[in-house]
Amino acid sequence: MKAMILAAGFGTRLRPLTDMKPKALMPVANKPILARTIEYLGRHGIKEIIVNAHHHSQQVVDYLEDNAACGYHIEVRVEPEILGTGGGIKNVEDFWGQEPFFVVNSDILTDIDLAAVYQVHRTSGSLVTLVLHDCEPYNQIAIDERLNVTDIAKTNSPGRLAFTGIHVIEPKVLSHIPGGVFSDMIDCYRDLIRRKEPVRACLVQGHYWRDIGHMKSYLDANRELAGNSFVIGPGCSLDSSVKLMDWGVIGENSRLGKNVELQRSVLWEGVTVKEGVKIVGSVVTSCRVVDRDLHGEVF
Repeated sequence: MKAMILAAGFGTRLRPLTDMKPKALMPVANKPILARTIEYLGRHGIKEIIVNAHHHSQQVVDYLEDNAACGYHIEVRVEPEILGTGGGIKNVEDFWGQEPFFVVNSDILTDIDLAAVYQVHRTSGSLVTLVLHDCEPYNQIAIDERLNVTDIAKTNSPGRLAFTGIHVIEPKVLSHIPGGVFSDMIDCYRDLIRRKEPVRACLVQGHYWRDIGHMKSYLDANRELAGNSFVIGPGCSLDSSVKLMDWGVIGENSRLGKNVELQRSVLWEGVTVKEGVKIVGSVVTSCRVVDRDLHGEVF
């Protein structure tokens, strides 16, 4: 099996964090979400992966070159002009063979069983299988009793389901996507539905799923992966008087001075926190020096 990780977006809802890093390289419990996604795909036997990149694309290229994973074949396709989800998938048409492939958003964390999803797709006769679950406030997709997708709305609606950001696509779908221009894959799916082409749902439940597309969910993801405790990266120096409260993440090579208090916050790598500073509910980006209290801030 092959897969694509969609990583070209601007991460608008996460600004100003994504002014500094692409969303795919945002650290969650001290590991970039891109690394976590690659590991997730690998656990399900997917070792041939392509990643598209546009926003801070060189950071993505450099990261994958520096952290080449043994046993994986990973390519990066840079988009000089952003092509959208549909255009991005079409742009890597030469990567796919004759078998159906996975596409996964780069801003989700999950343990959904991809092997089971693939089996559902192969036995359904569908052109596309969308992995859906009940997850307010994202419930926008309507299905019928035979699991055919009948409508994809732009807003949350009662009686609908949410898209997990995971889909399985037959290569013939690529002929429905215009080449070399910006396009949205959801618009392609809407067109297939209008044409009565088979677009079906695979329903999942009892799994872990977290979207890190905005600040609250980013902090929630760090809390969940930290296990409501503290994750401290290598090379850190914490004075014996430091107070660690509730949960938190401290990036590698960070320095926390005397009487620092850290609570429900994420420090990226190389952060220095001066004596007596209190940080609560905040994110501190790479290599910053914090010399004042932070409450619910991005610094």
